[in-house]
Amino acid sequence: MKVIINAIPLLSLVTGIGKYIYYVSKRLKEIDSQNDYTYFYGYYSKEIKEPGTSSFIKIFQKIKDLTRTIPLSFFFRNIRASFASFRKIQFDIYFEPNFIFLDNIKSKKRIVSVFDFSFDLYPEWHPEDRVLYFKKNFWKSIKKADRIILPSKFIYDEAVNRYKFDKSNLRIVYPGVDHDIFRKYSPDLVKKVCEKYQLPENFILFVGSIEPRKNLKNLLLAYEILPDYVKKDFSLVLVGFSGWKNREIMNSLNKKKGKVIYTGYISEKELPFIYNKASVFIFPSFYEGFGLPPLEAMACGCPVIVSNRTSLPEVCGDAVFYVDPNSPENIRDGILKVLEDEELRKNLSKKGIQRAKSFTWEKTAKNILKIFEEVEN
Repeated sequence: MKVIINAIPLLSLVTGIGKYIYYVSKRLKEIDSQNDYTYFYGYYSKEIKEPGTSSFIKIFQKIKDLTRTIPLSFFFRNIRASFASFRKIQFDIYFEPNFIFLDNIKSKKRIVSVFDFSFDLYPEWHPEDRVLYFKKNFWKSIKKADRIILPSKFIYDEAVNRYKFDKSNLRIVYPGVDHDIFRKYSPDLVKKVCEKYQLPENFILFVGSIEPRKNLKNLLLAYEILPDYVKKDFSLVLVGFSGWKNREIMNSLNKKKGKVIYTGYISEKELPFIYNKASVFIFPSFYEGFGLPPLEAMACGCPVIVSNRTSLPEVCGDAVFYVDPNSPENIRDGILKVLEDEELRKNLSKKGIQRAKSFTWEKTAKNILKIFEEVEN
């Protein structure tokens, strides 16, 4: 089969979808020597670009930022998609890992990954240009899918019960963790990376985009009401690129300089060392289709606290401590409980490592390959 995969997100700073595209593409190439793979970056290529290495990243990011401040987003997206029409290639399968098919890629069968429905359920969490783009394109695009890949039973249930998707076209495939990268490291290596970012000896860690869905407002409130003796010994460290609709959060971070540290984006090669060093990882997100950062932290042996909502209990099982994302007081109590109970921290660390082992990108790729073969036969 001739398979085309949209890899345009690899040209940006890599977050969840970028990781998904890279690792699925990489593992498919490793396990499948029978089929022919092509990757679309606005042009066709046989090369899988490693996240964070493209010379286009800074330019691409500036264009994305610009289109959010002036009404050029539809124009930019259409120009980007239209590049595919310059070479008329007929593929057997078009795999779109990013919600919406590009119209100009021609294929006999189409498969799409849909990670969540927050763009429709909570449009206030997203940039206006994204909401408009999804409103215009998602629902007509999804009708063209021969199979729809969903990252959790929670999102499957939303697709079936809320949006009345045809069950026969839906497949649940869990994303994975790269256990060669996200693992325990020696203290010397951990210390070196943490010194580079001037991180304190003890800290509470959050990893994710600075955006409304991640619930950083309540996390900051929870940290603020921790006992003074805890704040004296434990800083709050936020890692992730500055996303959108975050002016209030960024202003708050600027006022709290000292015990609250915002590092900005950190590459995947250095991130595991930060997880290794953290005293506890906190992820109080309101809504997740899957949630990679908690699993990455678990794989590194870091005790994890997560929201008790949406897909997170399904993914994390009994290997984490749960809190109510709507309650700063409950988030504070969860942080306090885990920090002050050494036996609980050890137990969460041990269980987390074991739980994370069941999620691998090889397993993800094998399940996606089965779907390729299913639609072709």
